[in-house]
Amino acid sequence: MYKRMSAIAFPILLIALFGTGVWGYMEHRDKNSILVKAETAYQRAFHDLSFHVDKLHTELGNTLALNTDSHSSYRKGLTNAWRITSEAQNEVNQLPLSLMPFHRTEEFLANTANFAYRAAMRDLGKQPLTQDELGTLNALYKHSAEISADLRDMQAKVLQNNLRWMDVETALATHREPLDNTIIDGFQTVDKKVAEYADVRWSPSLLNAYQTRNMSSLSGKDVTPEEVRQKSAQFLGIQDPAQIQVVESGADTDYRVYTVTAPKANAPDGAQMDYSSKGGQLLWFSADRGVGNRQLDLRQARDKAAEFLDTHGYKNMTAISYDEYGNAVNITFATRNNDVINYLEKMAVRVAMDNGEVLGLQANDYVFEHKDRQFKEPAINVADARKVLNSNFQVQREQVALIRNDVDEEVLCHEFTGRINGGMYRIYINTETGTEEKVERLRELEQQIDQTAVDG
Repeated sequence: MYKRMSAIAFPILLIALFGTGVWGYMEHRDKNSILVKAETAYQRAFHDLSFHVDKLHTELGNTLALNTDSHSSYRKGLTNAWRITSEAQNEVNQLPLSLMPFHRTEEFLANTANFAYRAAMRDLGKQPLTQDELGTLNALYKHSAEISADLRDMQAKVLQNNLRWMDVETALATHREPLDNTIIDGFQTVDKKVAEYADVRWSPSLLNAYQTRNMSSLSGKDVTPEEVRQKSAQFLGIQDPAQIQVVESGADTDYRVYTVTAPKANAPDGAQMDYSSKGGQLLWFSADRGVGNRQLDLRQARDKAAEFLDTHGYKNMTAISYDEYGNAVNITFATRNNDVINYLEKMAVRVAMDNGEVLGLQANDYVFEHKDRQFKEPAINVADARKVLNSNFQVQREQVALIRNDVDEEVLCHEFTGRINGGMYRIYINTETGTEEKVERLRELEQQIDQTAVDG
């Protein structure tokens, strides 16, 4: 009997072991394939970054060699510098550097791109570069050479020692100390040097437009952890605030917040929230969960989100865009005051389509942009603004809106929603100058919702 059982079981066990071995091999192969792809992507981004910083140095040098009276050539050089710097920024974002201090260099690249773009977009014949701006351009030329040299040195070490970017990601993710990785050391050295560039003088308008958000810009007094606990308990409807944990984050930075963790039914990880240290304003909320089959349509979800905002004191909000993810939808709202849509003061609400429960809120833009604004009577009326539009553009709705243009200025515009070339667009015409500030094509989902608004 035992012999018969062994004769049956042994082949089955052998097949199972063989199958396990094949499965393990395939898992190992797939894992290695993913790691190789990630490593290749990191290496490419790093080498492209080195190339573009070197190219930026060359382009700045070429521009400085031009006669400042050659406005078209100067504008071309500045535009090229902006484009190259933007590409370098994109490559930095592809590298696993989010867990290490590299913000000075990222800020340097962002300001360089913005400086070049703003200078290129203005009429250099009427408003030529000032001596301070030329000094900044010379400083950027010098420092881009230093950054380029450091990156080339790192590049040589990477190639010579066959260093792996996956080791960088592992070291940063595990918070291993000291971080003695050669690549990490190289980037930290670059960032330290950039922090000491005292001769780069950005214009006040540039710094004001692109400064990192910090709590000092908010109104109100500094709040305590206990006050945040009470606020979050009220928001979540929790009777016993003792269940709520409050932890301070960014204590020595300009972005000091209180992070809240609280129990919530049906949310596996509970509810997480961030409150500003100044004023105690809610910046972010999430209580995500698995969402069942869809029971609501988009208009019902929008109504649920609007009711949620109104209940929590966010008045006069109107939906402006939609993004669907599985059985949930993210709806972005903006404030509407005196028939003006303020796209600067916006927030996103995440709604479950099975029962309309709000699973999340992102309110940073609303918190940092919310303030009293006085709007002048438009110098260009809506009839004259219509004349700027393409004659084939079929206007379906018009309203007044506050937006930021391409140089980050707040501008009041006549907003026209309509159709042309088979698509639906929003076109913004400046109420002061009559110029076209921005054109946006609406996605299919937004077109459906916008059409229902047009139809009433």
